[in-house]
Amino acid sequence: MAKWSGIVAVVSLTVFLMSVTAATVLPIHPYLKVEDTFISQLYDTSNYGFLQIDNGLARTPQMGWSTWNFFACNINETVIKETADALISTGLASLGYTYVNIDDCWSRSTRNLKGEMIPDPKTFPSGIKALADYVHSKGLKLGVYSDAGIFTCQVRPGSLFQEKNDAELWASWGVDYLKYDNCYNLGLPPQKRYPPMRDALNDTGRTIFYALCEWGIDDPAKWAGKIGNSWRTTDDINDTWISMTTIADINNKWASYAGPGGWNDPDMLEVGNGGMNYHEYKGHFSVWALMKAPLIIGCDVRNITADTLKILSNKEVIAVDQDPLGVQGRRVYASGPDGCQQVWAGPLSRNRFAMVLWNRCSKAATITANWSAIGLEPSISVSMRDLWKHEVVSENTVGSFSARVNAHGCEMYILTPRRATRSSI
Repeated sequence: MAKWSGIVAVVSLTVFLMSVTAATVLPIHPYLKVEDTFISQLYDTSNYGFLQIDNGLARTPQMGWSTWNFFACNINETVIKETADALISTGLASLGYTYVNIDDCWSRSTRNLKGEMIPDPKTFPSGIKALADYVHSKGLKLGVYSDAGIFTCQVRPGSLFQEKNDAELWASWGVDYLKYDNCYNLGLPPQKRYPPMRDALNDTGRTIFYALCEWGIDDPAKWAGKIGNSWRTTDDINDTWISMTTIADINNKWASYAGPGGWNDPDMLEVGNGGMNYHEYKGHFSVWALMKAPLIIGCDVRNITADTLKILSNKEVIAVDQDPLGVQGRRVYASGPDGCQQVWAGPLSRNRFAMVLWNRCSKAATITANWSAIGLEPSISVSMRDLWKHEVVSENTVGSFSARVNAHGCEMYILTPRRATRSSI
């Protein structure tokens, strides 16, 4: 009752503020604080499901590492242990990359006589529990993979109709995260196949992050908020500029459905895998952070390059992704040939904004962001902090901001208003 009383009070306060100001105020986001209610209608959160799955997880998007993008099926327990060690030694773990996720191919091709999944004895001879114990000893968390079908995508046992037994087994091993795929699904609707695993995970008594991987086929943003902590909105990412930008555009349209407890997932990061250049990877990471996407590293952390580490360890960009307000940023303006000069923006806590100037053109270009396009009143003065230069580049910018941006590059900023433009409490 206290929870609902608090929400009613905030709603009442917002209605009052709407009556005394000309500005339009968004429907209340479930986690929005009173001091953060003045958000442009551009950043609608009205489709967000109240409290989502509410298992206490995903108050901010998950961060970690996964085997798939670099290793695919070429995995073993040594790779997992060495990666856990590398997350610690590189400092990435201390920045929030705490999930160590084993993707497909960890299990034997058939279940045992008890109907249980068995770790592949050749690649995981010590078993998953021993691996979980090792990962936990490092202060990290272990994730596994399964499928809401009769087989996984690599034709290992799936969990369809086996949800209870599999969830109990994983919990007994100390698993902290489940990526749940969509292959060999017998043509059954995902709305029927994914809830049983949610219930099975909850019934184990262990808190396990539930990441749905339905590929966006049946618009999971519309229904997955009551089922999982994140949901894939797109097909698999590839380590190419075309794949990455296409996926960003698809994920963008579902922005109003994301928020604390449940996030749109445009798939894992390709940063460091070699298919794109430094500027493209920098844009990939910046836009994923602005979109409040899960930040799941997909490269070989054991052999990480200095440039890759520089991108993945940018604390200021990570802070945008992990901002407690939890409103997904989105594309707000595009100009130039085929709209390749783009402005992406989103609100942050403490009445700040994050903004990315993203040049998807083949040549360097000057991109201008007008305040009206990102949801600020034209007369407002802001301080501009460059998140890649790590410095304030302007103390008092009014009306608009322009920057020269490399081809396929981006620049990212935090905008902090110098004076209020609406009534404050």
